[in-house]
Parts: sequence; structure tokens; C-alpha cells
Amino acid sequence: MENKYKFLTQIEFPDDLRKMEQEQLPSLCEEIRHFIIDQLANNPGHLASSLGAIELTVALHYVFNTPTDRIVWDVGHQAYSHKILTGRRAVFNTNRKYKGISGFPNPRESKYDSFIAGHASNSISAALGISVADYMNDDDRKVIAVIGDGAMTGGLAFEGLNNVCVHPNNLLIILNDNNMSIDKPVGGLSDYLMHLTTSKKYNTLRFKSYHVLKRAGLMNDRKKNAFLRFANSVKSIASDSPGNIFEGLNIRYFGQLDGHDVVQLVRVLRDIKDLEGPKVLHIRTIKGKGFAPAEKSAPQWHAPGQFDPVTGRRIIENADNCSLYQDVFGKTLLELARQNPKIVGITPAMLSGCSMNMMMAEMPDRVFDVGIAEGHAVTFSAGLAKEGMLPYCNIYSSFLQRAYDNIIHDVAILKLPVVLCVDRAGVVGADGVTHQGAFDIAYLRCIPNLTLAAPLNEYELRNMLYTAQLPGNSPIAIRYPRGKGAGEKWAGMPMEAVEIGKAVKMKEGSDIAVLSIGHIGNAVNKAIGMLGDDADKVAWINMRFVKPIDTKMLDAVSRKFKAVLTVEDGVLQGGFGSAVLEHYADKGTRIMVKRVGIPDTFVEHGTVNELHHALGMDAEGIAKTLKNLLKTIS
Repeated sequence: MENKYKFLTQIEFPDDLRKMEQEQLPSLCEEIRHFIIDQLANNPGHLASSLGAIELTVALHYVFNTPTDRIVWDVGHQAYSHKILTGRRAVFNTNRKYKGISGFPNPRESKYDSFIAGHASNSISAALGISVADYMNDDDRKVIAVIGDGAMTGGLAFEGLNNVCVHPNNLLIILNDNNMSIDKPVGGLSDYLMHLTTSKKYNTLRFKSYHVLKRAGLMNDRKKNAFLRFANSVKSIASDSPGNIFEGLNIRYFGQLDGHDVVQLVRVLRDIKDLEGPKVLHIRTIKGKGFAPAEKSAPQWHAPGQFDPVTGRRIIENADNCSLYQDVFGKTLLELARQNPKIVGITPAMLSGCSMNMMMAEMPDRVFDVGIAEGHAVTFSAGLAKEGMLPYCNIYSSFLQRAYDNIIHDVAILKLPVVLCVDRAGVVGADGVTHQGAFDIAYLRCIPNLTLAAPLNEYELRNMLYTAQLPGNSPIAIRYPRGKGAGEKWAGMPMEAVEIGKAVKMKEGSDIAVLSIGHIGNAVNKAIGMLGDDADKVAWINMRFVKPIDTKMLDAVSRKFKAVLTVEDGVLQGGFGSAVLEHYADKGTRIMVKRVGIPDTFVEHGTVNELHHALGMDAEGIAKTLKNLLKTIS
């Protein structure tokens, strides 16, 4: 390793990096690039984004005194080189693994991680808060927010920008513009950034004027803001181009720079680091830089799984031929759209991730990728529904949290026919604490007018998607997990209506009734098979709907069985099991109820199987709970 990584092996922390000669930095960047490719070839993670941000990361840690100076990353897909340079190179092979390091920045893991970074668009607001706190505490340190152009479509990013010049701060915002988030970014902002430039003549004039006034003692906060407004007003005289959105908000703008020229980045960062007031440095980068397959097809190499680092051949294993739930959604949606011209698809920047790209390829005028803007996606869907369309709005469970008010205010109150397709529901695995789809049952089931369903398998998902577009059946939220289904035949099968609020008894039993919701019911089936002779004592019911819940089935269960076990892939507090308990409490029914699900904790990263096992939610854990429950009631 020392021969292959001559410079990288000399660096444990940024203090070591800052001892290097500036002309050595390009070689270091290439070593980091090869290190990331070698590591991720065998231990999958977010490849393309991290390859595109290497030079920026090296320049930031070289110029700024981290961790005293704070770097706030947005999303965190681009932060692998940051982790490698901040004491985690030796354990980087544990990235995203159970009990290993997280795939995203997290202050609990390292003092170099200034803020949590899993969901997009929070960096400017968080960094502004840190910068203002430093100003109030009279701490003289630098704060940098690094945000990708895809994350700039998020409403929170604009809220932060709008507030940047209201309070005294010296925040530096670095816009890492690669014309790519996961899929190609959309909207007017993306087009705007593509053409945004600044005049060298204008930059020189303004920079010199600022320092002349500063040396003269004429740059207190009030006069500084007046100067900024004056400078913006005369930009059209000194510049060959009109003002830009950042300078319109009184945020000093520098750019565009080649984000892969580490020496130039170091020079510019040194030039602007001590400038007072908020500022934006706009750099252009290439997602997947230095690895030809990733540069050519960035969406497919965002998180490619295992691959050959030499040939670029991706290693895709699917020995059991089970379909991914996202593909069941994508193909079924396309079939439904062919039959019903009112159906449209909406996704916030997850076109390929949710498989809505299938419909996009055939019906581009009926699919809307709105960028990283979940709240807008829901309210946009509501507007479409208000005028007679049938929107299928696909949002990952943990991302849907950011659209909660929109679901209540803009969909549920008016009872608009919006189909919320809640992908990645339940434990999702290696993406970890910020991405686990743990909360959607709890936060959706309390909303009036909203139906909440969860399919047991692929065919049930297909039928629920069909049922959702029938008159009177929406608004409805259909939650399903990440990854493979149960192996149930579904492709080409006729679509059948599912009776809303109707559970299905899957197995008879004498003593205990297991009530499951969603895909985790397949683990229940396996668990019962592990009970041997006691299997006959356990009945299994696939509830299918959390709301409306099948109260007739619950009442029948309470009359026949000694105990109930509820099983869900979601939080226990306020979840499906809570709904069962509430029904029995409201009716005064006395029956023992035991619940299996996610306890009152945030779930870290690992494989889905590892996490389900640790939480007692796999077949082995459910079987153990059933055995203990049988002993209790015997």
C-alpha cells in the first residue's frame, strides 16, 4: 500500500495534509481517487459523487484549519475523501457495514463532521446557524457549507440563502455544480447555473473598492451592507453580464472555477477566506471524475454495487430472480398509464431509483421529475388532482417526512385523489440512520381522509396500485420496502381490486394470532415454520391496511385467541401495533398483545438482514418471541 499510495499513507489527519507542498496535491488527489475506486469495487457505496469532490475536499482541508474551522456537507454522498483525510482511512473498508463507519458525515463519529448529512438542502441553514453562533460567541473561525447543484433545488436551501444576509456572518457557501444530482437535475435553476458567469473586470473593481474602504475604517456592518447594495446596483456598468441570484441577495459571488484544479482552488480559497460577509464560490466538477464508466453514466454509478475496478463491469447478482419492489411499481404504473390517460407520475429527483424512468421513456409528457423538492412534489400532485388528473407521487419514506404539512394541508383536507407511493419503507440497510423508513406508519395513520396500505408481496403491490386509481379510493399511501420481493408471480398477472380495509387470514391456529402488515409478513411465515409442533397453535393474518384497519377481524381475533402478536417494519410508538392496542382499549377488550417492530431508537447502518436480526424482527427473532408468548399463556 505504501508503494501504491505514496502520499496518502502519510496522512492521518488534515494537519498532515497541510505539511505537504502545494505542487504535491494533484498527485495526492489521484491517489485518493484510486483508493476510493479500489475500496468501493468490493464494498459498495456512493462512488460517482465522491470521485467528483476529491480536489475540493483536499483544497478545503489544506486551506482551512479543520476541525476548528467547520465544513458542513450537504447530503454527504460527496464526503468519502473527507472521511479518508480525517482519521478514517484505516477503517474505510468498514464503510456502511454493520458496526463500521457511516456512509454519511455524522458528528457522533468524528469531530471533523460538523453536522448530520443524509438528506439534501440543509447545509446552508445549518452552517449559517453555526456561523451566527460563532459571531455571537466572538469565535474567530471559518464556516463553509458545501452544497451540490442538485440539492439547490430544495426549498430549505433557498430559505437559508434568503436569510444569509440578515444576520452578521462570514459564511462561505461552495456550490459544487456538476449538472447532476443522482439523475440529471431539472428546472430553471439548473439551466441558470449552466450559464452563470461573472466578469473579471467587475470582480477586480469590487474587490479593490472593498479593501480601500475597509482600510479607511468605513466598513462597519451598516456601511458594509450599503456598499454591497451599491455594488450590485452598478454591476451592470462594470460587468459584461447581468447580476446573478446570489448577488441579488447581497451574497458575494465568485466563479465559475474548475473544481478539479486543486492548485487553483487552494489559491482562490486563500484569497477569499478572510473576506468579511457571506460569499459563494461556484465550482464546476464532473461526477465520476477519473473513472470513465462513471463519467459516462453517472446515474448508474451513483451507487453501483460491486464492480471490476479495471474493466468497469458491474457485478449484479440476482440468483433467486426475485423482482425489486421498485420495478414492480415502475412496470405496473406504466401498464396503468397506458390504460388510463389521467394517470401521471411525479418524483422528487428519484426517477431511476423508483423506476419511474420506465414511464418517462414511453410517456415523457406525463412524468414530472421536480428535483429535490418533496413538499412541492406533493402540493404539485394535489394541484394536478384538483383538476382531474390521477397523480402517482413516488417519494422515499424518510424523504416524505419533509412533505408532511403538504400531505395534511394540500391533499388530505380536500380529500384529493393523490396516490402516495412510499418507497424504501422500513429498514433500508447501509444508508443508515438518516434513511431508515421507520416513521411513515406512525406519521401517516393519524391523518384524516388518508388510507394507508402495505402489500405482503409483489402481486399485492400490483393490485394495490391498480385499486388506488379506482373512483373513491384515494388519497391513499402505499408503503413498500427497498429491495427484492417475496418471489410471488406478478408480471403479466391480471390486476384485481383489493377491498379497502380488508385483512386476509393466511393460516389457521388455536392460541396466538399474528397480525402482520406489509412485506415483513413473509418473515412471520418463516418463523411459524420454525415452531415445529407448536406451529398449529399460531394463526397468521395479513392485515394489508393500517387505516382503515379491519376492526371485524380484530374483534374476531379477540374472541378466539389468548394472545396477539403484531409485527411491523416500522416504529412501535404510534405504529400499526399501537393501532391494534387502541382499538382494543377503546372497546374495553381484554387480550394480551405483544408487539414486534422498531423500538424507540434511531437505527444505524448495516444490511437489512443484520439490522432485522439485531432488532428481533427477522424470522428467528419472531419465532423466539412466539415461543416465549406460548410459554406465557400456557
